[in-house]
Amino acid sequence: MVNKGITIYGCEQDEAALFRKMSPRFGVTPTITDTAVSEANVWLALGNRCISVSHKAMITKSILFALSQTGVKYISTRSIGSNHIDLKSAESMGITIGNVTYSPDSVADYTIMLMLMAVRNAKSIISRADIRDFSLDNVRRKELRDMTIGIIGTGRVGDAVINRLQGFGCRILAYDNHPQTSADYVPLDELLSKCDIVTLHTPLSEGTYHLLDRQRIEQMKAGAFVINTGRGSLIDTEVLVQALESGKLGGAALDVLEGEEGIFYFDCREKPIDNQLLLRLQAFPNVIITPHTAYYTKHALSDMVEITITNCLKFERSNEVWI
Repeated sequence: MVNKGITIYGCEQDEAALFRKMSPRFGVTPTITDTAVSEANVWLALGNRCISVSHKAMITKSILFALSQTGVKYISTRSIGSNHIDLKSAESMGITIGNVTYSPDSVADYTIMLMLMAVRNAKSIISRADIRDFSLDNVRRKELRDMTIGIIGTGRVGDAVINRLQGFGCRILAYDNHPQTSADYVPLDELLSKCDIVTLHTPLSEGTYHLLDRQRIEQMKAGAFVINTGRGSLIDTEVLVQALESGKLGGAALDVLEGEEGIFYFDCREKPIDNQLLLRLQAFPNVIITPHTAYYTKHALSDMVEITITNCLKFERSNEVWI
């Protein structure tokens, strides 16, 4: 019979509850730990060719080698992106990597929220209200219907953002190397120069690393806003900080950030943060930082768990591993 065991690393309590609830339906036996996969705990995968990991931990060459020694052949990451895994090393060791394409609605909803908060200066308004300063900002803000919004990356999330924006009556421009929607596609430099808001929804790869670099940020419309719910390294953060300091950009709303590892998902109130770019960004009244939480909904979690299980079963069946 097929081996239906899966070792699930870095599993939070609500994830664990869903894995235990869903696994019997698929005839799967889960081995669950809340600690991230490491060389010290790869033994938990013994007997299981398939494991699941979260996007919160880096899966290095040495970890992959240790996993391969235990017989692991498939890693399903509970995320859309897989940039936290050393993909080249995995391939060289014969380990297949799979991701999960959970509902795009969680990230799309959050993206729209960040847009509205950014353009209406919500951070400053809320901060002032918290100290009982209820005076109005002396700058009147724009409505989305009067703005042009640029979508970089029109996969499932980008398309869902476009669908939501259509209800606001704004002009929408899009850029993607592989156009797949009915959006109004334009070259990237044209999108940057014409848009009041630029939102990023493209995967992080060698080709998209620092997609918004110095040259492209300089091409952006004066006073434009940047929204990022994709991956932090899509933006050259140092250049972004400089553009905000100079007033070139009107603001930013970032759910992801370069160097977020070890900071996001942790309570850092009692410990120093050595990411100086994060500290500089947080000091701006027109910059919103949230801790990589756009995906964090019950619906997305349910999708994530179910697709993780089915990914592993499909791998086993496609490789005809009967033991």
